Amino acid sequence: MSELVLPPARGQVLRGEMLAPFTWFRVGGPADALFLPADAEDLAQFLAALPGHVFVLPIGVGSNVIIRDGGIEGVVVRLLGRNFQGIEVLPEARLKAGAGVLDAVLARAAAKAGIAGLEFYVGVPGTVGGALTMNAGCYGRETRDVLVEATVMTRLGERITIPASEFGFSYRHNALPPDLIFLDATFQGAPGVPETIERRMAEITAKREGSQPIREKTGGSTFKNPTLPSGDKLSAWMLVDEAGLRGRKRGGAQVSEKHANFLINTGEATAADIEGLGEEIRAAVLAKNAVELEWEIKRLGRAQ
Repeated sequence: MSELVLPPARGQVLRGEMLAPFTWFRVGGPADALFLPADAEDLAQFLAALPGHVFVLPIGVGSNVIIRDGGIEGVVVRLLGRNFQGIEVLPEARLKAGAGVLDAVLARAAAKAGIAGLEFYVGVPGTVGGALTMNAGCYGRETRDVLVEATVMTRLGERITIPASEFGFSYRHNALPPDLIFLDATFQGAPGVPETIERRMAEITAKREGSQPIREKTGGSTFKNPTLPSGDKLSAWMLVDEAGLRGRKRGGAQVSEKHANFLINTGEATAADIEGLGEEIRAAVLAKNAVELEWEIKRLGRAQ
C-alpha cells in the first residue's frame, strides 16, 4: 500500500502515531496520520488541499470512544492549543467556547461570569466539540437545551455557522453531516449568582464522583438508556445488573463494580477486550430482557 500523501501544514503531522494515549480508555492502534493544526486557517488550508478520498476523523480528548487495535485509516485531527480553547463572555448571558475547551472548563467559566444554566457540563467528560457531536448532557440537561449556534469547517475547508435549530438533535445524536469539524459554539445561559452556580456544580461533581468510576481508565456511559415501544424508558445500568454482569471481565476489560454501565481498562486491556465485553453484555441483556442495548461509546477504526 502506497504511503498517504499529505499537503504541507504549519501544525504537526505525525505518521503512525499510536492513539491509545489520546483516549480515556488508553487503548487503540496507530493513525495513518495525526494532524494537530496550528489554528483554524491551517486546518482549512490542509483540508482544502487533502485529496477528497482520504478519510478525516476529528477527535477531542477521546472520552467517549474506543479506537480499535488496528488504528485509523486516513487522517485523525485533534484540536489542541489556545487557538481552539478560547472562551469569550458575550452580552445577554451568552458564552462562546472553542471546540477544544473541556466541558468542565466551560462550566467553570460560566460560573465565574455569573451565567447559570451550564452547570451540568461540569459532569460531562470531554470537549465542547464532542458535546456538540453527541448532544452530551447529564442530570436532566442536554446540549440542545443551551446551544445557540456553532461554527463548523467542512471537508473542503469552508467555515459555516449553523444555528441550533438545524442540528436535528436527538438523544446522544445530531443529524448533521458526519464530516463536519466543529470549531466553536455559542451557548445561552441566564443571569445568576456565581456562588449559587458553584454550589450546584459542587453537587453535580460530588454525585458523579460518588456513583461513577471517574478515576479509572473508562469511556463514560457505555450504552444508551433504551426506550421501549411503549415509550417507557429503562436504565442501561439496571439491565446490565439484572443480567448479573457487574464485575464481569474479559481480558483486561471489566464491567465496573461501581456503575454497571461503565467499562474500565484494568491496566492491560486491548480495544478488542473492551468492545468484546460490550458485545457480551448486549447479548446477555437481549437474552434476559429482550432489550437490545445500543452503544453510546463510538467504536472506530480497524480490527487487528
